[in-house]
Amino acid sequence: MDVSLYVYDLSKGLARMYSLALTGTQMDAIYHTSIVLNGVEYYFGQGIQTAAPGSTHHGQPMEVVKLGTTELPNEVIEEYLGSLATIYTPESYDLFLHNCNNFTQDFAMFLVGKSIPEHIINLPRTFLETPFGQMMKPQIEMALKGVTQGTGTGPAPGPSAQPTTARAVPPAPQRMISPGAGAVRIVSNLGQLKTELSGASHSCAVIFFTSSTCPPCKALYPTYDQLAAEAGERGTLIKVDIDVALDVSMEYSVHSTPTFITFLKGQKLDEWSGATPAKLVGDVRVLLEMAHPAHPHRQLQLPSLQREITTFVMYKKVPPLEKLIQKLPVAFKEGHGVAPVIEFVKLRQSTTGPVADIRVPDLHAFATTLTSIYSTLPSGSHFAVVDLVRLLLLDPRASGYFAEEAQHATLLTLLAPLSQDDLSSCPYNLRIVALQLACNLFSTPLYPEQLTSSSSSLRETCLRLATNSLLDSQTSLRVVAASFAYNLASFNHNARFQGNPDPLSEEDQVELTASLLEAVSRENESVEALHGLLFALGLFVYEAPMDGSLIDLCRAMGVAETISGKMEVQAVQKEPLLKEIGGFFSKGL
Repeated sequence: MDVSLYVYDLSKGLARMYSLALTGTQMDAIYHTSIVLNGVEYYFGQGIQTAAPGSTHHGQPMEVVKLGTTELPNEVIEEYLGSLATIYTPESYDLFLHNCNNFTQDFAMFLVGKSIPEHIINLPRTFLETPFGQMMKPQIEMALKGVTQGTGTGPAPGPSAQPTTARAVPPAPQRMISPGAGAVRIVSNLGQLKTELSGASHSCAVIFFTSSTCPPCKALYPTYDQLAAEAGERGTLIKVDIDVALDVSMEYSVHSTPTFITFLKGQKLDEWSGATPAKLVGDVRVLLEMAHPAHPHRQLQLPSLQREITTFVMYKKVPPLEKLIQKLPVAFKEGHGVAPVIEFVKLRQSTTGPVADIRVPDLHAFATTLTSIYSTLPSGSHFAVVDLVRLLLLDPRASGYFAEEAQHATLLTLLAPLSQDDLSSCPYNLRIVALQLACNLFSTPLYPEQLTSSSSSLRETCLRLATNSLLDSQTSLRVVAASFAYNLASFNHNARFQGNPDPLSEEDQVELTASLLEAVSRENESVEALHGLLFALGLFVYEAPMDGSLIDLCRAMGVAETISGKMEVQAVQKEPLLKEIGGFFSKGL
């Protein structure tokens, strides 16, 4: 997909005419910029917004700059925008320090690894360095606030959606439903109907037989549409016009409308006629409940588990940076792109304003240096390099960049010393900062998918590191390993809680759960470690299939007895989750 930069002049030519006389510096424009990608214009004003190209209140651009092309899929772009939306909020907008050009710079670097023109990024600083700029800053901000943060007027097609009105990008992108889910399927022949019923053979389906000359049928259409949206992926709601699909009406001997036939697990369940909305709603909801009975765990009182988890554990503590920098090898510090990253981490730590005010360095150069020289560095210095990357990944712009498929090799290079089966020879400090880095990958929604993908080498390395560290003699290492397991369990739990398939395979869940159970049985020292272990354990098992391997493992390992035994250990007996999670396992297995 082609990526373009749209450049607008907010001053409408006045800057070019009067800037030299007023400020002593020639300025060609007061720039507003946006990114145009796949027929969508993205810009920052009232949060991150979209519109059809050239349809915003800024009119037509003064210049269009071709930045290059991107091969990133739409869903990855949407998720990255969701992570940026936590930084580029309506409240955080500042005409000089945190504006549209900061956003387009970050978005352009993510899409094509290329900066927007320097004169655009540097304009606010150029202006504020003049006496006139300092004096007029408040008045200009007030005068241009409505212009810069207007909502736009044109249609706003999303990357994978039909045109709509200008809209803001949501801060937390939702998991996309498969095509057709939540909508009534229109069938015009018997072949189409058999395909739809076959797709619903493991859940349920409803056929609504209607006709164009049936007013009672049309009165039911809104109700049927609402039921389809309510069913989502849990059931298939079909509509058949018997005047069109004659072969279907003959197959099912339907001669009057409205008529409804329901199917459960591929077998016909019921048939009725009549335009009674209450009966239709009641019967469809009962059918959905029969196809997807409520999990028995929902009957228990589990406030910690019966909710979506909204925060992940991340390691944000910054060590004394000068000491950390001293531990970095000279060969690494002198590498191309390393010094700007170090400066970025310093500025991000010391700033009291919005972090988006700090320009992201050239991450491509930094990644290239990492992959080329990391393996040649003294092994004793690896932990310092990993710790620097850990701090860098706290910024979702950076973690989003490294989550690109083209950058997978960078993190794998860092974690290569930890990919062996026996980790006992790996230094403790490298193992703990690597686990902290793995936790910080959850700062962007782009990484958890990779950490749960069965084909991901990153997943394999991180799981091995976590399962080994859960049983380590070092308490602090066990705590961080429990945090990573909690993050994975939370991501998996949220998908399950929303009615989506588990992103983590059952095999991986069993492996992690077995390690968690063993770690719980050994944990007699740290309340913090036990808290993370119990929480992760509960999240993995809550609403797991009752006839699946995970429940069988818990029964075989006597988890309820293990947890109740911890209540007798003085050092950890005050952990509040012992009662809730212990009760869950005693009743929920």
